[in-house]
Amino acid sequence: MVKRIGILTSGGDSPGMNAAIRAVTRVGLNSGLEVFGIYNGYKGMVEGYIEPLTRETVGDIVNRGGTILGSARLPEFKDIEVRKKAIAQLKKRGIEAVVVIGGDGSYRGALSLTEMGINCIGLPGTIDNDITCTDYTIGFQTALETVVECVDKLRDTSNSHHRCSIVEVMGNRCGDLALWSGIACGAEIVVTSDTGFDEQDVLDRLRDIDIIKKKKHAIVVISEKITDVDQFAKKVSLNTGFSGRATVLGHIQRGGSPCPFDRLLASQMGEKAVDLLMQGIGGQCISIRDNKIISYPIEEALSMPQESRKPLMNLFDRLV
Repeated sequence: MVKRIGILTSGGDSPGMNAAIRAVTRVGLNSGLEVFGIYNGYKGMVEGYIEPLTRETVGDIVNRGGTILGSARLPEFKDIEVRKKAIAQLKKRGIEAVVVIGGDGSYRGALSLTEMGINCIGLPGTIDNDITCTDYTIGFQTALETVVECVDKLRDTSNSHHRCSIVEVMGNRCGDLALWSGIACGAEIVVTSDTGFDEQDVLDRLRDIDIIKKKKHAIVVISEKITDVDQFAKKVSLNTGFSGRATVLGHIQRGGSPCPFDRLLASQMGEKAVDLLMQGIGGQCISIRDNKIISYPIEEALSMPQESRKPLMNLFDRLV
């Protein structure tokens, strides 16, 4: 039976990571384990920045955004010699297993460590909702609420000045933040990697919204890395009756106190992770499917295709 476990956060921070840290720590301590915080992700593991966690350490953090453990990217962790240094740091402290909170890159590191004898469990901590084995990732719901709140405020000024607000949201390769928020805030157009971006088609649709539908304003929600929204806003001003304005929400979407859903999800997933490690199980990642907390082998999870968003796209089209 394991006696000591570690926990780290890796990659981009997301609201709810602290709730997960708290859950792993307190469930672990209440199960007779010693729990160690590994600071600054895999980088801190390699450098030995590892300290014991107590009930007090994780007190009053369930409502805090970000991560008290810090996060850092370490591409060199792909190198087996670098991972050997990390494992040496763990063994020096008697740490036998690790909970890793992060995205798919973090999962790959967890899988590599498991293959080298350190059981790891992955928790999906990312606002992008781009871990395909889970219905929701820790932080997605909070980021979604932030986006909707921001767009709701933009609508007020857009409506007052006959504007088209082009709002760029995060998501990396996944369009969930754009699609979910587009439906929730009543956007006229949503652009993601799934929909593709036909600039002329969007301009034509905006002219129809202005001339035929006679709307006072328009909201376009677009995923990052698709186009230069500032340049596109200028084209909207030149080619439609709207005054185009671009807003890049950026890292504001990562911050803020996690919503109740993310706090609960993180707590449930943290509990499941500890239970698996106590059974001597590693190389798994925790998911929520149909409101049930389950686990998948990391290799299987990383190879799962993204579920079709067509039903939600159809809903959006019928609401416009």
